[in-house]
Amino acid sequence: MRRFIVIGHKAATAADFKLDDLAGGAGRLDVLLRCINSAFFLSHDIRKDVEVVLVLQGPPGPARSIRLVGSELRYLNPDERSTGALIRNALMRDARTEERSTPGIYVSARTYQDVLGLLGEGTEIVYLKEDGKDIRETELPENVTFVLSDHMDLTPDEEGLLLQYGPKVVKLGPISYHADHCITIVNNELDRRSP
Repeated sequence: MRRFIVIGHKAATAADFKLDDLAGGAGRLDVLLRCINSAFFLSHDIRKDVEVVLVLQGPPGPARSIRLVGSELRYLNPDERSTGALIRNALMRDARTEERSTPGIYVSARTYQDVLGLLGEGTEIVYLKEDGKDIRETELPENVTFVLSDHMDLTPDEEGLLLQYGPKVVKLGPISYHADHCITIVNNELDRRSP
């Protein structure tokens, strides 16, 4: 299983945003929607072995998490607007514990700390960071979780919490990439390593 945890520092935690304003009123939700597309879409198919957890930390608060499971996903289309509608529908639910909003999409009140704490011991955690070890020189197991941020860096507190889990710190190349591009690069790298 490939898992991507993406922190949306300004992403709306309520469903009161307009689908025509995903980059503004929704708190740069557009960045997270592109991450979803990069994680799941293949030519004429959806990756079944991928899971994405979006940690929304914007207003009005408190944090909410949305988990997308590739093997269960239905109704996911490659355009940001329809994906934004699926996320907005999930946010309409007042879920404290995890609750399914549509097939393959679950919403909860989990914070970043909660999400990390639920990973368990069966996965290797990888922190995608520009000053890490090159991914091409890094061994990665089949069950791996990548942690990355939206258009902003992790805060010192977020990074400190993540480092408590002993992740591998990995970079994807010699320059900075957008979050969705990072996911595409990781998927490509792991695809090349698959038998």
